[in-house]
Amino acid sequence: MKKEDRVMANSVNTNVGAMIALQNLQVTNNELSQVQSRINTGKKVASAKDNGAIWAIAQGQRAEVGALNVVKDSLQRGQSAVDVSLAAGESVADLLNQLKEKALAATDTSLSTSARSALNEDFKSLRDQITTVVSNATFNGVNLLNNSTGTAGYKALANSAGTTIKVAGENLSLGGTIVTVAAGTAADTATNAASALTLVNASITNVGASLARLGTGANSLATHQSFVGKLQDSIEAGIGNLVDADLAKESARLQALQTKQQLGVQALSIANSSTSILLGLFR
Repeated sequence: MKKEDRVMANSVNTNVGAMIALQNLQVTNNELSQVQSRINTGKKVASAKDNGAIWAIAQGQRAEVGALNVVKDSLQRGQSAVDVSLAAGESVADLLNQLKEKALAATDTSLSTSARSALNEDFKSLRDQITTVVSNATFNGVNLLNNSTGTAGYKALANSAGTTIKVAGENLSLGGTIVTVAAGTAADTATNAASALTLVNASITNVGASLARLGTGANSLATHQSFVGKLQDSIEAGIGNLVDADLAKESARLQALQTKQQLGVQALSIANSSTSILLGLFR
């Protein structure tokens, strides 16, 4: 050992041992602070300073999860609109079945004038109820049965990029291509009743096909909503894998660092007391 080294080791001006002990203690304290932060927040990457790249990725995925909440809301509104349309469409189908009974009864040429008049009044009342049902089949301003949406139907968001899922509208208004019974259709004579019966039978077939299409649209919305929910869960699990702390591991590390901190404090205390030993040389 050089003479200078021996002098430095016994210097009261520079305590190398204390400096080294202090550096090691500061490293331990920093690690301990990091572990305590992870335990407090439950995250190993709580901010950009912890790991900028991972934090940025996690933030992007959190934005995706938030956007998918909007998608789910849109799909739920679409489902509600279609459900209302289906309920109204089923009512229209029931009214057409009743119209068929009245029209068929009115084809009987042996009916009295009063009986035919009563049947015709019932027929017209049921016919007009179709208009009432269709006009009221609205949810959140959307009516898929009165042709107000045209060929656009209802477009629900499918993803965060703005892609949509379309459920086509069905025009169940009187006198259309589906409900061929017109506003002026009546059963006031046997001939008119026979014509009305033909229109009612065609309408029943057409409405059944319309309800089938609406049902398929409702199923597609429900299926996609289920998928979006699973996609959200997967993304959130992925975010957790990136930023969540392993608390069992951090707890064990906390115990080790606390012990290491205590040893570091003792080492620093010993190093600081080493200079006082030099006083014994002067006694």
